[in-house]
Amino acid sequence: MNASKAIILFCIATVMMIIVFSGCKVVVNPLVKNYTDPYHKIVQKAGFAEKAVKIGQTDLHYAEGPDNGPTLLLLHAQLMDWFDYSRVLPELSKSYHIFVVDYNGHGKTTAPAGTMNANAIGNILATFMENEMKESAFVSGNSSGGLLTVWLAANRPKLVKAILLEDPPLFSSEYPRVKQTIAYKSFKTCHNFIESDNKENFLNYWVMANSTFIAKNAGEKAAPILISMSDIYSHANPGKAIELRFLPTMLRLFFRGMSRFDPHFGDAFYTGEWNNGFDHAEALKKIRCPTLLLQANFEISDDGILNGAMDKKDSSRATELLSYGTYQKIDAAHVIHIDKPKDFIKIMNRFFLNK
Repeated sequence: MNASKAIILFCIATVMMIIVFSGCKVVVNPLVKNYTDPYHKIVQKAGFAEKAVKIGQTDLHYAEGPDNGPTLLLLHAQLMDWFDYSRVLPELSKSYHIFVVDYNGHGKTTAPAGTMNANAIGNILATFMENEMKESAFVSGNSSGGLLTVWLAANRPKLVKAILLEDPPLFSSEYPRVKQTIAYKSFKTCHNFIESDNKENFLNYWVMANSTFIAKNAGEKAAPILISMSDIYSHANPGKAIELRFLPTMLRLFFRGMSRFDPHFGDAFYTGEWNNGFDHAEALKKIRCPTLLLQANFEISDDGILNGAMDKKDSSRATELLSYGTYQKIDAAHVIHIDKPKDFIKIMNRFFLNK
């Protein structure tokens, strides 16, 4: 997400929350605890059903849509879950047979900590495609999901017809480069949480670990208010992903995903385990299917920290390594399909279906 835009959205949301909490505490509890994102019903009405399948030690959770065209596998970003595609699923399902997966470390999927790496998850997804989708498919992945899309196209080419890479952190998430990215702070938070053997809710831990940044940009009360709202919701809805009514869509879906996120996934990026045996350049060289590399906005701070998935050198290098690659820059936040859903749908249909 573009940093300035994220801060603006966060400030607006925080002001709303402070007003509610300070002036109408009697009303706020039911407003928080009884909320359900309206897109659950919209996605269900479009014909999607949630399912699960056991692959090795992984209990893989996913949603499948109606069979209205070629198969399409969607892979979400880190910290999110399958539902982050909810804003584009109803329209896309008119033209595809969609499978959207919670891969290891995310959503309702449960998996051992030792499977939080590209090779393990890639093989699990390949098995899922073989056994559940049962035919070659279009694949689109965002962020870490984009890296997994690269893995599938490079290592299991017969399963993949064409791929859309939605702002993946190519090269920037490899060591030692990852240390010069804004994402590294989140990875370090995951690592510290695991090392401390902390038993509290990871979402609350993450908010407090970033409370200085949150206070600086959204006010001193923002972090405790977020924790209070999360606690109200989780106590009223045990086992359910947290959905906070007062947050803008991007942040609401982020907090939803974070509430079920396994920090071992982020820790694997911190230690380097996630990319062990998965060289980005070598994988890109192996891809022989049509590929669209979609790059969102990024910034580089004065101290050289990358705020975004890739800089221009990364995207240019990736495009050069692809045998059948096309590059497109879009004025959007990192999770393009949430920030610019209509544009994302048009881009996908034009690339996959020539529509």
